[in-house]
Amino acid sequence: QVKLEESGGGVIQTGESLLLSCEARGFEGFHAFEDYGAAWFRQAPGKEREFVASISADGGVKYHADAVKGRFVISRDNIKSMLYLQMNSLEPEDAAVYTCAASRQSKGAQKTADWYDFWGQGTQVTASS
Repeated sequence: QVKLEESGGGVIQTGESLLLSCEARGFEGFHAFEDYGAAWFRQAPGKEREFVASISADGGVKYHADAVKGRFVISRDNIKSMLYLQMNSLEPEDAAVYTCAASRQSKGAQKTADWYDFWGQGTQVTASS
């Protein structure tokens, strides 16, 4: 059974860094994780889900949303079946539930949610009050 599981969320203060990880399980055989485009999305309370970053199956193409460009970096390790999001210079506006996704439809770095077939449960990033 295919499953994505995020980890690494927590309470943040302005300027801090966090590394989010997403473990892909069950991607094996004919369709390995290395055959899937992948992405991170986030959803803050009262707001719609938004695209954060995406990466092609081979890791060669990456896109980052304007709101995080220069601060966040998406990466993947296909040998370990892992997806990462390095978040630096965090701001209160970055507080949200971050969810990883994988696309069976495309090996590209797609930016819209409808491309993605598998989703994790999400990991919470909370701004310190």
